[in-house]
Amino acid sequence: MIQRRTLLQSGAAVALGAPALVGFAQQSVTLKFHTFMSPTSNVWLNMHKAWMDKVEKDSGGRIKFEGYPAMQLGGSPVQLFDQAKDGVVDIVWTLPGNTPGRFPRTEVFELPFMMSNAEATSKAFWEYIETKAADEYREVKTLALQVHGPGMFHIKGKPINSPDDLRGLKMRGPTRQVTKLLANLGATPVGMPLPQIPDALSKGVIDGCVIPWEVVPSVKVHELTQFHSEFDPKGGALYTTTFVMAMNRRRYDSLPPDLQKVIDANTGLNTSAFLGRAQQAGDAPARKQAVDRGNKINTIGLAEAQEFRRRARQVEVEWVQDMDKRGFNGRDLLETARKLIEKHTKA
Repeated sequence: MIQRRTLLQSGAAVALGAPALVGFAQQSVTLKFHTFMSPTSNVWLNMHKAWMDKVEKDSGGRIKFEGYPAMQLGGSPVQLFDQAKDGVVDIVWTLPGNTPGRFPRTEVFELPFMMSNAEATSKAFWEYIETKAADEYREVKTLALQVHGPGMFHIKGKPINSPDDLRGLKMRGPTRQVTKLLANLGATPVGMPLPQIPDALSKGVIDGCVIPWEVVPSVKVHELTQFHSEFDPKGGALYTTTFVMAMNRRRYDSLPPDLQKVIDANTGLNTSAFLGRAQQAGDAPARKQAVDRGNKINTIGLAEAQEFRRRARQVEVEWVQDMDKRGFNGRDLLETARKLIEKHTKA
Protein backbone atom coordinates (compact mmCIF):
# COMPACT_ATOMS: atom_id res chain seq x y z
CA MET A 1 0.00 0.00 0.00
CA ILE A 2 2.80 2.36 0.94
CA GLN A 3 4.70 1.38 -2.19
CA ARG A 4 1.60 1.95 -4.35
CA ARG A 5 0.99 5.39 -2.77
CA THR A 6 4.63 6.32 -3.37
CA LEU A 7 4.39 5.30 -6.99
CA LEU A 8 1.18 7.25 -7.44
CA GLN A 9 2.74 10.32 -5.87
CA SER A 10 5.81 9.96 -8.04
CA GLY A 11 3.66 9.57 -11.10
CA ALA A 12 1.65 12.62 -10.19
CA ALA A 13 4.82 14.59 -9.61
CA VAL A 14 6.16 13.56 -13.00
CA ALA A 15 2.84 14.36 -14.64
CA LEU A 16 2.64 17.74 -13.00
CA GLY A 17 6.30 18.48 -13.54
CA ALA A 18 6.46 17.46 -17.18
CA PRO A 19 4.70 20.55 -18.59
CA ALA A 20 6.98 22.81 -16.58
CA LEU A 21 10.06 20.99 -17.81
CA VAL A 22 8.84 21.05 -21.38
CA GLY A 23 7.97 24.70 -21.04
CA PHE A 24 11.45 25.47 -19.78
CA ALA A 25 13.06 23.46 -22.56
CA GLN A 26 11.01 25.33 -25.14
CA GLN A 27 11.37 28.75 -23.55
CA SER A 28 11.29 31.55 -26.12
CA VAL A 29 12.63 35.06 -25.76
CA THR A 30 12.21 38.35 -27.58
CA LEU A 31 15.22 40.64 -27.76
CA LYS A 32 15.12 44.36 -28.53
CA PHE A 33 17.79 45.50 -31.02
CA HIS A 34 18.41 49.26 -31.14
CA THR A 35 20.61 51.38 -33.41
CA PHE A 36 20.86 54.80 -35.03
CA MET A 37 21.01 53.56 -38.63
CA SER A 38 18.18 54.32 -41.05
CA PRO A 39 15.67 51.50 -41.75
CA THR A 40 16.53 51.83 -45.46
CA SER A 41 20.29 51.66 -44.98
CA ASN A 42 22.56 48.89 -46.15
CA VAL A 43 23.72 48.41 -42.56
CA TRP A 44 20.21 47.79 -41.29
CA LEU A 45 18.96 45.66 -44.18
CA ASN A 46 22.03 43.61 -45.08
CA MET A 47 23.86 43.44 -41.76
CA HIS A 48 21.56 43.83 -38.78
CA LYS A 49 18.45 42.17 -40.18
CA ALA A 50 20.54 39.43 -41.78
CA TRP A 51 22.17 38.71 -38.43
CA MET A 52 18.85 38.70 -36.58
CA ASP A 53 17.29 36.42 -39.19
CA LYS A 54 20.14 33.94 -38.82
CA VAL A 55 19.88 33.88 -35.03
CA GLU A 56 16.12 33.36 -35.23
CA LYS A 57 16.60 30.51 -37.70
CA ASP A 58 19.40 28.88 -35.70
CA SER A 59 17.25 28.98 -32.58
CA GLY A 60 14.33 27.30 -34.29
CA GLY A 61 12.32 30.48 -33.82
CA ARG A 62 12.80 30.52 -30.05
CA ILE A 63 14.81 33.74 -30.21
CA LYS A 64 12.84 36.53 -31.79
CA PHE A 65 13.80 40.14 -32.32
CA GLU A 66 12.10 43.47 -32.19
CA GLY A 67 14.23 45.71 -34.38
CA TYR A 68 14.34 49.45 -33.77
CA PRO A 69 16.46 51.44 -36.26
CA ALA A 70 16.78 55.23 -36.31
CA MET A 71 16.75 55.53 -32.49
CA GLN A 72 13.07 54.57 -32.40
CA LEU A 73 13.27 53.64 -28.72
CA GLY A 74 14.50 57.11 -27.83
CA GLY A 75 17.72 58.67 -26.69
CA SER A 76 20.62 59.74 -28.88
CA PRO A 77 23.29 57.70 -30.68
CA VAL A 78 25.76 58.74 -27.98
CA GLN A 79 23.64 56.89 -25.40
CA LEU A 80 23.39 53.55 -27.20
CA PHE A 81 26.25 51.74 -25.47
CA ASP A 82 24.87 52.67 -22.05
CA GLN A 83 21.41 51.55 -23.13
CA ALA A 84 22.84 48.06 -23.59
CA LYS A 85 24.94 48.26 -20.44
CA ASP A 86 22.00 49.36 -18.30
CA GLY A 87 19.42 47.01 -19.84
CA VAL A 88 17.26 49.71 -21.40
CA VAL A 89 17.50 47.55 -24.54
CA ASP A 90 18.97 44.10 -25.11
CA ILE A 91 21.34 44.62 -28.05
CA VAL A 92 22.82 47.69 -29.73
CA TRP A 93 25.09 48.44 -32.67
CA THR A 94 27.02 51.66 -32.23
CA LEU A 95 30.34 53.51 -32.45
CA PRO A 96 32.68 53.26 -29.48
CA GLY A 97 33.94 56.64 -30.68
CA ASN A 98 30.60 58.25 -29.85
CA THR A 99 31.95 58.65 -26.33
CA PRO A 100 35.46 60.09 -26.82
CA GLY A 101 38.13 58.66 -24.56
CA ARG A 102 35.97 55.87 -23.15
CA PHE A 103 37.54 53.16 -25.31
CA PRO A 104 41.06 54.53 -25.81
CA ARG A 105 42.81 51.32 -26.92
CA THR A 106 40.07 50.71 -29.49
CA GLU A 107 41.04 53.95 -31.23
CA VAL A 108 44.17 52.42 -32.76
CA PHE A 109 41.98 51.09 -35.58
CA GLU A 110 40.77 54.61 -36.34
CA LEU A 111 44.25 56.01 -36.86
CA PRO A 112 45.07 57.25 -40.38
CA PHE A 113 46.00 54.75 -43.08
CA MET A 114 45.66 51.70 -40.79
CA MET A 115 43.06 49.52 -42.46
CA SER A 116 43.36 47.25 -45.48
CA ASN A 117 39.83 46.01 -46.14
CA ALA A 118 36.83 45.85 -43.81
CA GLU A 119 36.67 42.07 -43.48
CA ALA A 120 40.34 41.55 -42.63
CA THR A 121 40.51 44.62 -40.41
CA SER A 122 37.35 43.55 -38.55
CA LYS A 123 38.95 40.17 -37.81
CA ALA A 124 42.06 41.96 -36.59
CA PHE A 125 39.92 44.28 -34.46
CA TRP A 126 38.19 41.34 -32.75
CA GLU A 127 41.46 39.53 -32.06
CA TYR A 128 43.14 42.71 -30.82
CA ILE A 129 40.38 43.47 -28.30
CA GLU A 130 40.34 39.86 -27.11
CA THR A 131 44.05 39.91 -26.42
CA LYS A 132 44.82 43.55 -25.58
CA ALA A 133 41.72 45.41 -24.43
CA ALA A 134 38.88 43.07 -23.44
CA ASP A 135 38.27 45.07 -20.27
CA GLU A 136 37.16 48.08 -22.33
CA TYR A 137 33.91 46.16 -23.02
CA ARG A 138 33.58 44.37 -19.68
CA GLU A 139 30.25 46.09 -18.95
CA VAL A 140 28.50 44.25 -21.79
CA LYS A 141 28.47 40.95 -23.64
CA THR A 142 30.47 41.77 -26.76
CA LEU A 143 28.93 40.14 -29.82
CA ALA A 144 31.00 41.60 -32.66
CA LEU A 145 33.61 44.26 -33.39
CA GLN A 146 34.03 45.61 -36.91
CA VAL A 147 35.02 48.48 -39.17
CA HIS A 148 33.59 49.95 -42.35
CA GLY A 149 35.22 50.25 -45.77
CA PRO A 150 37.67 53.01 -46.76
CA GLY A 151 36.67 56.45 -45.52
CA MET A 152 36.85 59.36 -47.97
CA PHE A 153 35.92 63.00 -48.63
CA HIS A 154 32.52 64.28 -49.79
CA ILE A 155 32.46 68.03 -50.45
CA LYS A 156 29.95 70.60 -51.68
CA GLY A 157 32.19 73.06 -53.46
CA LYS A 158 35.31 71.46 -54.93
CA PRO A 159 37.30 68.22 -55.18
CA ILE A 160 40.08 67.44 -52.73
CA ASN A 161 43.43 66.62 -54.30
CA SER A 162 45.83 67.76 -51.56
CA PRO A 163 45.63 68.68 -47.88
CA ASP A 164 45.77 72.35 -48.88
CA ASP A 165 42.36 71.95 -50.53
CA LEU A 166 40.88 71.29 -47.08
CA ARG A 167 42.08 74.59 -45.60
CA GLY A 168 39.16 76.55 -44.17
CA LEU A 169 36.57 73.84 -44.86
CA LYS A 170 34.25 72.75 -42.06
CA MET A 171 34.37 68.95 -42.18
CA ARG A 172 32.33 66.49 -40.18
CA GLY A 173 34.27 63.71 -38.52
CA PRO A 174 32.81 60.66 -36.72
CA THR A 175 35.28 60.13 -33.89
CA ARG A 176 37.99 61.79 -31.83
CA GLN A 177 40.88 60.42 -33.89
CA VAL A 178 39.25 61.31 -37.21
CA THR A 179 38.53 64.88 -36.14
CA LYS A 180 42.20 65.15 -35.09
CA LEU A 181 43.15 63.88 -38.53
CA LEU A 182 40.97 66.52 -40.23
CA ALA A 183 42.53 69.25 -38.12
CA ASN A 184 46.05 68.11 -39.00
CA LEU A 185 45.11 68.16 -42.68
CA GLY A 186 44.02 71.79 -42.40
CA ALA A 187 40.25 71.50 -42.13
CA THR A 188 38.05 72.79 -39.34
CA PRO A 189 36.74 69.57 -37.77
CA VAL A 190 33.13 69.29 -36.60
CA GLY A 191 32.21 66.19 -34.61
CA MET A 192 28.64 64.96 -34.94
CA PRO A 193 26.68 61.69 -35.17
CA LEU A 194 25.83 60.39 -38.62
CA PRO A 195 22.09 61.26 -38.58
CA GLN A 196 22.90 64.97 -38.20
CA ILE A 197 24.88 65.17 -41.46
CA PRO A 198 22.02 65.97 -43.91
CA ASP A 199 20.73 68.91 -41.88
CA ALA A 200 24.25 70.22 -41.27
CA LEU A 201 25.11 70.07 -44.97
CA SER A 202 21.88 71.68 -46.11
CA LYS A 203 22.22 74.54 -43.59
CA GLY A 204 25.89 75.15 -44.28
CA VAL A 205 27.02 74.11 -40.81
CA ILE A 206 29.55 71.89 -42.59
CA ASP A 207 31.05 72.02 -46.08
CA GLY A 208 31.57 68.30 -46.31
CA CYS A 209 32.15 65.09 -44.43
CA VAL A 210 34.23 61.95 -44.33
CA ILE A 211 32.26 58.72 -44.55
CA PRO A 212 32.58 55.52 -46.59
CA TRP A 213 30.61 55.16 -49.82
CA GLU A 214 28.28 52.61 -48.30
CA VAL A 215 26.52 55.02 -45.96
CA VAL A 216 26.19 57.88 -48.48
CA PRO A 217 22.62 57.14 -49.71
CA SER A 218 21.16 56.69 -46.22
CA VAL A 219 22.09 60.28 -45.31
CA LYS A 220 21.60 61.71 -48.83
CA VAL A 221 25.20 62.90 -49.09
CA HIS A 222 25.21 62.20 -52.85
CA GLU A 223 22.34 64.68 -53.14
CA LEU A 224 23.85 67.31 -50.85
CA THR A 225 27.43 67.26 -52.19
CA GLN A 226 28.80 67.26 -55.72
CA PHE A 227 32.41 66.14 -55.28
CA HIS A 228 33.80 62.89 -53.91
CA SER A 229 37.52 62.29 -53.40
CA GLU A 230 38.68 58.73 -52.80
CA PHE A 231 42.16 57.29 -52.31
CA ASP A 232 43.91 54.78 -54.54
CA PRO A 233 43.46 51.52 -52.57
CA LYS A 234 47.10 50.61 -53.23
CA GLY A 235 48.07 53.44 -50.90
CA GLY A 236 45.72 52.48 -48.07
CA ALA A 237 42.54 54.02 -46.76
CA LEU A 238 42.43 57.49 -45.21
CA TYR A 239 40.67 56.11 -42.14
CA THR A 240 37.98 53.75 -40.90
CA THR A 241 35.55 53.80 -37.98
CA THR A 242 35.05 51.12 -35.34
CA PHE A 243 31.70 49.62 -34.36
CA VAL A 244 30.55 47.31 -31.60
CA MET A 245 27.49 45.08 -31.40
CA ALA A 246 26.88 44.59 -27.69
CA MET A 247 24.31 42.80 -25.52
CA ASN A 248 23.19 43.49 -21.99
CA ARG A 249 25.14 40.99 -19.91
CA ARG A 250 22.31 40.20 -17.47
CA ARG A 251 19.97 39.53 -20.37
CA TYR A 252 22.46 37.12 -21.91
CA ASP A 253 23.00 35.37 -18.56
CA SER A 254 19.22 34.93 -18.16
CA LEU A 255 18.91 32.92 -21.37
CA PRO A 256 18.60 29.13 -21.21
CA PRO A 257 21.97 27.46 -21.88
CA ASP A 258 20.94 26.22 -25.32
CA LEU A 259 19.92 29.73 -26.42
CA GLN A 260 23.16 31.12 -25.06
CA LYS A 261 24.91 28.67 -27.36
CA VAL A 262 22.93 30.03 -30.32
CA ILE A 263 24.04 33.56 -29.47
CA ASP A 264 27.62 32.39 -28.97
CA ALA A 265 27.62 30.68 -32.37
CA ASN A 266 26.68 34.00 -33.98
CA THR A 267 29.31 36.16 -32.31
CA GLY A 268 33.06 36.57 -32.39
CA LEU A 269 35.63 36.72 -35.14
CA ASN A 270 33.49 35.24 -37.93
CA THR A 271 30.51 37.45 -37.16
CA SER A 272 32.80 40.48 -37.02
CA ALA A 273 34.19 39.49 -40.42
CA PHE A 274 30.68 39.07 -41.84
CA LEU A 275 29.62 42.53 -40.67
CA GLY A 276 32.74 44.18 -42.05
CA ARG A 277 32.44 42.34 -45.36
CA ALA A 278 28.73 43.15 -45.70
CA GLN A 279 29.29 46.81 -44.93
CA GLN A 280 32.06 47.26 -47.48
CA ALA A 281 29.97 45.34 -50.05
CA GLY A 282 27.63 48.34 -49.97
CA ASP A 283 30.34 50.69 -51.25
CA ALA A 284 30.02 49.92 -54.97
CA PRO A 285 26.22 50.32 -55.33
CA ALA A 286 26.32 53.51 -53.27
CA ARG A 287 29.13 54.90 -55.41
CA LYS A 288 27.04 54.17 -58.51
CA GLN A 289 24.25 56.37 -57.17
CA ALA A 290 26.67 59.32 -57.06
CA VAL A 291 27.87 58.52 -60.59
CA ASP A 292 24.27 58.31 -61.85
CA ARG A 293 23.59 61.79 -60.48
CA GLY A 294 26.51 63.18 -62.45
CA ASN A 295 28.62 63.94 -59.39
CA LYS A 296 32.37 64.29 -59.85
CA ILE A 297 34.64 61.59 -58.41
CA ASN A 298 38.40 61.92 -58.33
CA THR A 299 41.09 59.57 -57.06
CA ILE A 300 43.97 60.77 -54.91
CA GLY A 301 46.94 58.85 -56.28
CA LEU A 302 49.84 57.24 -54.47
CA ALA A 303 52.15 60.23 -54.88
CA GLU A 304 49.54 62.75 -53.76
CA ALA A 305 48.63 60.56 -50.78
CA GLN A 306 52.13 60.92 -49.35
CA GLU A 307 51.46 64.47 -48.16
CA PHE A 308 48.25 63.31 -46.48
CA ARG A 309 50.26 60.57 -44.75
CA ARG A 310 52.96 63.00 -43.66
CA ARG A 311 50.51 65.39 -42.04
CA ALA A 312 48.49 62.56 -40.52
CA ARG A 313 51.54 61.08 -38.82
CA GLN A 314 51.14 63.41 -35.84
CA VAL A 315 47.78 61.83 -34.98
CA GLU A 316 49.50 58.48 -34.56
CA VAL A 317 52.29 59.99 -32.47
CA GLU A 318 49.84 61.71 -30.14
CA TRP A 319 47.79 58.53 -29.71
CA VAL A 320 50.87 56.53 -28.70
CA GLN A 321 51.80 59.24 -26.20
CA ASP A 322 48.24 59.27 -24.82
CA MET A 323 48.35 55.50 -24.30
CA ASP A 324 51.68 55.77 -22.52
CA LYS A 325 50.25 58.40 -20.15
CA ARG A 326 47.32 56.08 -19.41
CA GLY A 327 49.71 53.32 -18.39
CA PHE A 328 49.60 51.29 -21.61
CA ASN A 329 52.42 50.60 -24.03
CA GLY A 330 51.21 52.64 -26.98
CA ARG A 331 53.88 51.46 -29.40
CA ASP A 332 53.12 47.82 -28.56
CA LEU A 333 49.39 48.33 -29.10
CA LEU A 334 49.99 50.03 -32.45
CA GLU A 335 52.39 47.35 -33.67
CA THR A 336 50.02 44.59 -32.51
CA ALA A 337 47.11 46.10 -34.42
CA ARG A 338 49.21 46.49 -37.59
CA LYS A 339 50.51 42.91 -37.40
CA LEU A 340 46.99 41.55 -36.91
CA ILE A 341 45.68 43.54 -39.88
CA GLU A 342 48.55 42.25 -42.00
CA LYS A 343 47.95 38.67 -40.83
CA HIS A 344 44.25 38.66 -41.64
CA THR A 345 44.75 40.54 -44.93
CA LYS A 346 47.16 37.86 -46.14
CA ALA A 347 45.03 34.95 -44.88
